[in-house]
Amino acid sequence: MRVAPTISLPARSRPGAGRSFGILTTYPPTACGIATFSAALSTGLVANGQSVGIVRVLDGLDTDDPAVVGGLDNGSPSSVSRAAAVLNRFDVAIVQHEYGLYGGRNGEEVVDLLRALDVPSIVVAHTVLRDPSAHQRQVLEAVADAASVVVVMTDAARRQLSRSFTVDRSKIAMIQHGAATAEPAPDGRNDRSSGPPVLLTWGLLGPGKGIEWAIDAMAQLKDLHPRPRYVVAGRTHPKVAARDGEAYREMLIRRTWANGTVSGVHFDAEYRDLPSLGRLIDSATVVVLPYDSPDQVTSGVLVDAVAAGRPVIATAFPHAVELLASGAGLVVPRRDPDALADALRRVLTEPGLVEDMAAEATRLAPSLGWQAIAAQYTAIGDGMLDRLEEVPA
Repeated sequence: MRVAPTISLPARSRPGAGRSFGILTTYPPTACGIATFSAALSTGLVANGQSVGIVRVLDGLDTDDPAVVGGLDNGSPSSVSRAAAVLNRFDVAIVQHEYGLYGGRNGEEVVDLLRALDVPSIVVAHTVLRDPSAHQRQVLEAVADAASVVVVMTDAARRQLSRSFTVDRSKIAMIQHGAATAEPAPDGRNDRSSGPPVLLTWGLLGPGKGIEWAIDAMAQLKDLHPRPRYVVAGRTHPKVAARDGEAYREMLIRRTWANGTVSGVHFDAEYRDLPSLGRLIDSATVVVLPYDSPDQVTSGVLVDAVAAGRPVIATAFPHAVELLASGAGLVVPRRDPDALADALRRVLTEPGLVEDMAAEATRLAPSLGWQAIAAQYTAIGDGMLDRLEEVPA
């Protein structure tokens, strides 16, 4: 296990100066959505003139990133205390919350850490379950009680948190998930003008992504000319790979052989940096998100697709229903390849539809950039600190 080095931390900010934020999270090189989210949020905060330090959930992977100023070793009460002490050196602590992120049953160790903070804290709730177990409910309620503010990323999550959990509603704030993709090429060139239409799904692979339903939908599009090409980009999620190896990917490949789509489906496990990912997204005619879960209240891939101006076809998970309502995409039932095929056929054959969806996605894009999102976190931090400064000593 690698312990983060002890380094000099910033002194607390003076009123009116740039704020300092300590973020408790997984962090690259860890490959997971929360690590990516936190790295992008950190970049946005720094771009806006704030200072950031990362207290990284340790997982055996080394990093020399100077932003990492401390570590949390799950299962160690003394490490919980040390991590809280590091976060207390910042003006505001931002704590990413996911049930599997921290030690203890359903990640309950994070409650002790939050209670040890004496600086204002923003908890980012990445998952708000529709049907939590009694203990999952208890953990999230305790997290919310200990936090100064709880951020959710969709109105659906805000309603769910208010309806299904005993949480002080005045603490709940909604800030959208930011977009982590690069800007398209400035000369406007892309690969959409030549060759067959490209359907794209990307992200870490594993059961629940629903890619099998998209492969089945592809089998119903063999009559289209030119026939679309479906690109599935991304490595297998490290936790899935550790548990099941490449079983999910291998099942998908067998499915392409079984239904005759092997020539039209391409699996790309290449690691992509941000510019490369931006080019890949920009080359897509439409992004396909066939997720199985009805509980997914946030999707970074969805936000990245819309911010890149690409039309989306997604299953009816809450974030997609909300973000695509104004016309940037189409929503279909889960686990329904017939409905998915019908939506794809419509997008690929109805004159003007792709252009209209792309125009609406482009209209939404400016509000999804990470600097704009980070500014909202800064505003919450400023509000909490201003209130503290108004309290007489």
